Amino acid sequence: MNPFAILLALFFIIPIIEIYLLIEIGSVIGAPSTIFAVVFTAVLGAWLLRIQGFSTLRRVQQTAAQGGIPAIEMLEGAMLLVSGALLLTPGFFTDAIGFLCLVPPLRRSMALWFFQRIFRFPSSRGPTGKPPGGDSFHQKGNPHHPHRPDVIEGEFRRDD
Repeated sequence: MNPFAILLALFFIIPIIEIYLLIEIGSVIGAPSTIFAVVFTAVLGAWLLRIQGFSTLRRVQQTAAQGGIPAIEMLEGAMLLVSGALLLTPGFFTDAIGFLCLVPPLRRSMALWFFQRIFRFPSSRGPTGKPPGGDSFHQKGNPHHPHRPDVIEGEFRRDD
């Protein structure tokens, strides 16, 4: 499906879900309590986002200091940015999605899934469309870089 069509559908569906939930929850707990809950989730989300952001930044620095590429951590940082936007948007549905992105194991597994699913190069696939060696992305490869199975380490020297 066209990504623009998906974004357009989300642009219309999410506000409808938010309005429905605000009306339903407001009718059960009252308008002042609903407003307090929306503001409270925004403040709580901002506080948790700050903690998770510093934690992710520390992991980026550690990975870079060890000579690695902090790709997963950078993607987690982008997810935290989206999470912050969702948490500051008034509503319960966007808050639920934003809070899910703040759970570190869930966020990490989503980032790994994204890298495995999106960043597979066509040259690493066999004739069946699967990577050589089976379905698992981690089955074979360099033990120092399990996420990059086709890496061959070496040194070179240029002689002019």
